[in-house]
Amino acid sequence: MKKLIVFILLVLNFSFLNAQTYQEWVHKADSCSRAKNYKLSVSYYSKAFKIEQKSFVDFYHAGCSAAMAKENKKAFKWLNLSIDKGYENISHIQIDPDLTSLHSEKEWKKAIDKLQKKVDAIGANSDKLLEKELALIYADDQEIRGEFMNVYKTPNPDKKKLDSIGKIMDRKDSINLVKVMKILDERGWLGKNVVGIEGNKALFVVIQHADLKDQQKYLPMMREAVINGKADPGNLAYLEDRVALREGKKQIYGSQSSKNKKTNKICIAPMIDPDNVDKRRAEVGLGTMAEYAAKMNIEWDLEAYKKELAESEKLQNSKQ
Repeated sequence: MKKLIVFILLVLNFSFLNAQTYQEWVHKADSCSRAKNYKLSVSYYSKAFKIEQKSFVDFYHAGCSAAMAKENKKAFKWLNLSIDKGYENISHIQIDPDLTSLHSEKEWKKAIDKLQKKVDAIGANSDKLLEKELALIYADDQEIRGEFMNVYKTPNPDKKKLDSIGKIMDRKDSINLVKVMKILDERGWLGKNVVGIEGNKALFVVIQHADLKDQQKYLPMMREAVINGKADPGNLAYLEDRVALREGKKQIYGSQSSKNKKTNKICIAPMIDPDNVDKRRAEVGLGTMAEYAAKMNIEWDLEAYKKELAESEKLQNSKQ
């Protein structure tokens, strides 16, 4: 009997030591997806969702992996759960190449109709004129940045062309900032129910692209808007990080990049407590640092990052 108890305790202890957290399963799933091993990605997402079912972002990515793995039943299940838990970007879902294989299925129309009803309900009592104005501002902001990135990502980007686009971008940003500041000063931070999804995003992106003094002015307003459900906490995280770095502090969520002076490579800018950054990011609905870095084509190695950060701080302190 004693031997049996010892055996059971050993098994339980082994199981405990080998237990994976939700974030660990999701990280494995995302890594497999980037490696185009979609079947294994789906398997890991399934394990993650047995532990927790909260993040619409994770459900959306899982739906994409399932679609690529030709597991359509799971794809639609997870996409619908993503919509139920907060997904609202109807323009993106319809052009996402990972989901193209689902378009011919009858369940696809049902999912899109469901999402459209949700989006329509959000803006049912919106200020239509203001919503249209802000949607145009959002499109203006994103279009010029898309043009800039298309040139920037070419093997040998044309510096003159980048400078030219940059000047146009600055001019557009200045015009858009005047319009958005007037709205914020007169009416405060307006939620999606008033200005629609893109209108609400416009308020954020224009302030995100403003100078420091204007970011500092409207940061408290956005914090309050998040508390009241009028702004996205993930967007606030980006603004918090940008302001912190501009003030000479470390960022909190790792959303901002900078150029390493030694290697001349783009890297994640200095942040507080790197060990727990994924936990902080999860709290505001952002994916892991590994996922974010991969999208930005940045190499992410936590231990290497901490070492470089410590060396940088040591060098900086020696100069003071």
